[in-house]
Amino acid sequence: MARFKLPWLTDELTFPNPESALEEPNGLLAAGGDLSVERLLLAYRHGIFPWYSDGEPILWWSPDPRTVIIPGQLHISKSLQKTLRKKTFIVTFDQAFAEVVESCSLPRPTQPTTWITAEMKHAYIQLHKAGYAHSIECWKDNKLVGGMYGVILGQCFFGESMFSTVTDASKVVMVELDKYLQKNNFKMLDCQVSSTHIRNMGAIEIPRKQFLQSLDCYA
Repeated sequence: MARFKLPWLTDELTFPNPESALEEPNGLLAAGGDLSVERLLLAYRHGIFPWYSDGEPILWWSPDPRTVIIPGQLHISKSLQKTLRKKTFIVTFDQAFAEVVESCSLPRPTQPTTWITAEMKHAYIQLHKAGYAHSIECWKDNKLVGGMYGVILGQCFFGESMFSTVTDASKVVMVELDKYLQKNNFKMLDCQVSSTHIRNMGAIEIPRKQFLQSLDCYA
């Protein structure tokens, strides 16, 4: 098995060059540091995000390629269009941030453990209080049934996690978020890594270098 020495972060607010991240596991850049508001903002501005499990040190990632959705290029299926016409759901912004984060952290049938640790929850709630982290909520019959949270810097929305307990709820969230991003001239929705769900909704992969160049212009 190949051995590597991962850069260990100290109290100094700095990160290695994202282009120095490992190819395997894809994008692993550094470990250690903290989840302070200042460090998280520095990370996002450089295309870096934290992702780790309980019992591990904080791990920082910048994968190549990067998965993004360009506002206005979201794919809306015919079945989803039908759902939207029914107006079954009500969507709000920043009305239940902590509840969305908590729901995103719950184990799922295909994912029995969670990377959204208590430390992560606290960190993003602090980011929300500082005005950088935001949530989109989806309600049905006055019950929270879907949502997403992420970070806004400049003209970029960095999506962190989403959840859904009712069919199409998370897709409705994506549609309303896309409308918001278009209306406010956002240039990019960062999805971090690819999945079937977001590919089906129009996500594309771009080289990390191109992603970082976009951050220089928009974040």
